[in-house]
Amino acid sequence: MAATTHTVTNQVPPLVGYDVFAADRALSEAVERHIEPGVLPVAREELGALGRSAGSAQAQEWGAQANEHPPVLRTHDRYGNRIDEVEFHPAWHRLLGHAVAAGLTDAWGRPAGHVRRAAGFLVWTQAEAGHGCPLSMTHAAVPALRTDPVLAAEWEPRLTSYVYEEGLRPASEKAGVLFGMGMTEKQGGTDVRSNTTRAEPIAGDGEYLLTGHKWFCSAPMSDGFLVLAQAPGGLSCFLVPRVLPDGSRNAFAIQRLKDKLGNKSNASSEVEFDGTWARRVGEEGRGVRTIIEMVAATRLDCVVGSAALMRQAVAQAIHHATYRSAFGGLLIEKPLMRNVLADLALESEAATVLAMRLAAAYDTDSEEERAFLRIAVPAAKYWVTKRCTPVVGEALECLGGNGYVEESGMPRLLREAPLNSIWEGSGNVQALDVLRALQREPQALDAFLREVGKARGADHRLDAAIKDLLTELADLEGIEGRARRLVERMALVLQGSLLVRWAPPEVSDAFCASRLGGDWGAAFGTLPHGLDLASVVARARPVAD
Repeated sequence: MAATTHTVTNQVPPLVGYDVFAADRALSEAVERHIEPGVLPVAREELGALGRSAGSAQAQEWGAQANEHPPVLRTHDRYGNRIDEVEFHPAWHRLLGHAVAAGLTDAWGRPAGHVRRAAGFLVWTQAEAGHGCPLSMTHAAVPALRTDPVLAAEWEPRLTSYVYEEGLRPASEKAGVLFGMGMTEKQGGTDVRSNTTRAEPIAGDGEYLLTGHKWFCSAPMSDGFLVLAQAPGGLSCFLVPRVLPDGSRNAFAIQRLKDKLGNKSNASSEVEFDGTWARRVGEEGRGVRTIIEMVAATRLDCVVGSAALMRQAVAQAIHHATYRSAFGGLLIEKPLMRNVLADLALESEAATVLAMRLAAAYDTDSEEERAFLRIAVPAAKYWVTKRCTPVVGEALECLGGNGYVEESGMPRLLREAPLNSIWEGSGNVQALDVLRALQREPQALDAFLREVGKARGADHRLDAAIKDLLTELADLEGIEGRARRLVERMALVLQGSLLVRWAPPEVSDAFCASRLGGDWGAAFGTLPHGLDLASVVARARPVAD
């Protein structure tokens, strides 16, 4: 019998049983904006179904189970045979199966494919972020494989399949496959040109045997991997299948799984190659150029993934404040809490609008858009992924002590938050990539400036920020030391221009006043007086109309 002192009051109901897509106005409006009318009804229907699944109690339980029961490495069977298998909780497979069936590995061949997939990725990874890694790499492998039409014809239909089949078997026996990637090594990390893995050609055309190690190989249970290795002609890209066509296991020794800060549901590993069969992708000596399109696509997913984490954290914070009472009223009605929530909502909406604009550029696929992406992707990857951790941390604080316990789900979001800033090149790598584009590809800067220029004259603070940016861009001498500052300003100006064009006035006004106008403190909740913060918070509340 419950004690008389244990009456539960003033606790917030769980945020469950809602449509994650429809409740996100910034995202649903972006889909309406970037998808042509003929495709839009189908896209709305599929994203609505996915949104309802993501907000269900079932999906939330799968996410919790996949993280409470992380993958386990089995190097040998009971008889001592090397098997190198990773066992996952059934919830992991259910999450992946649902994601694949929703088309989250299919963007390259259907109308508005990148916008539809990015929106779905943003929705579904709010249920659980770890399984987004194999989804991202499988999707991103397509452009790299297209450098070899024979390989693309063999593998692309399986990569873009809507069928998920777990277990290691020859790819020819599976309706759908997943891909991973192995680039970094112990001695070099991001400096992939220092890789020491050797690739020795054998009799078959384009066939090699690999010897070496990979320090970070994500999703080692995948059916195939794109890896870099040193061939006689230089650093080259290779396709490594886990299972060979005759059914035998390729030499792929998983030495250990990484014990990571977050991303617990996903397996990241160290692997050894010793006479590992591989097929070359692209030309010898052009490995980085071959795999770079895969890297660009996964970098965009880092932006989308961070936007998803921010959105879920902000949704949880606003939901909590809507129901929790303190000091004589609901938290959401308190001016100071409203300032914090509005500030967080601005960051989340700016991330979402930018992520979807980049996805739309992939769908357009014009020379202008490709040039724009050359700068916009690393700039967005730098800034949006860096904003994720402070946003999630502040959102957690909105829940107080309730947010600090595992049952709330907020600690899992916080552990996941730094990942996308590290994966696929950390902050300095992204900033230097932007500098290379500025110095070597003038058309990329021209495309970027034309994009932000579309909002000129609509807000005086944005106009001033563009002018200051042009002044800074005019002097690239000795710029490496201030590259982060420059890229941050570029990302903020781009976000501001998109919000001025597409967001409600209360959102763009608050963003420009704080992020571009300088009227902002060093912590969230320091927006200036006189803004319509109640409307900003109401817009971000996770309740569908």
